[in-house]
Amino acid sequence: MNAPALVNFLVTYVRPVLDVAILAFLIYKTYQLLVMTEAVYLIRGLLILVAIYGAAFFLNLSTVTWIMNILAPGLVVSLAIILQPELRRIFIQLGRQSIIKQKAAARTSWIDAAVSAAVYLAEKRRGALIVIARKVGLSSYIEKGIALDALVSTSLLIAVFEHDNPLHDGAAIISQGRLASAGCFLPLSDQQDIRKTFGSRHRAALGISEESDAVVLIASEETGALSLAYDSKLYYDLSADEILERLRMLFSESRSRSMTSEADYEP
Repeated sequence: MNAPALVNFLVTYVRPVLDVAILAFLIYKTYQLLVMTEAVYLIRGLLILVAIYGAAFFLNLSTVTWIMNILAPGLVVSLAIILQPELRRIFIQLGRQSIIKQKAAARTSWIDAAVSAAVYLAEKRRGALIVIARKVGLSSYIEKGIALDALVSTSLLIAVFEHDNPLHDGAAIISQGRLASAGCFLPLSDQQDIRKTFGSRHRAALGISEESDAVVLIASEETGALSLAYDSKLYYDLSADEILERLRMLFSESRSRSMTSEADYEP
């Protein structure tokens, strides 16, 4: 096959397939993210309006079509404003789809320290929220907490979440293998399908996992359960061994495959 024929083949057959595949991927990812929030009801309402407009156009209902044409520009602007948090989340999620994954230490001591601290705190019914940054920076949250910039150790994390410590109500953030800050306040998730019994710690863990690619370790003060949150999902009541395995996989050089598809998601 000569060069002109190859170019013609690519333009005629490959380009339309690629065009449809990219569009389908974007639509799927957008729906996947919006379905977890109240925005899905907004989208359903918009689809109803589109259906009404289509019917009015097809049936030549001039008055309805005229009104819809006037309202359409304002609706587009209003949707962009209302859906701003969801749109931001979509772009963050798309940024995570990079083919080349960021490499991290295969077996880092701070993982063992964080899990050991969480296990101890859960057994003592002391709540804890430990956020572990990955590629997306958390500087805006770190700066609002109490700066520590310390080596991660079990004893230090336990001390942070002691009841008589003023930092215990916030989150501790680990960045680049160091305990960057504590007493940090995180955004709460607006997901509607999570358990009503989950308190602010679990909602905050989900919230930061929606806003970034962070991994969050939670120790429940009420039940003593250990959980992980990442990629906008909560993995509830895991054993210490399960948490270690997941963290090592997520932060491993040799295994960068995501755990999301294997998770037993607890709504």
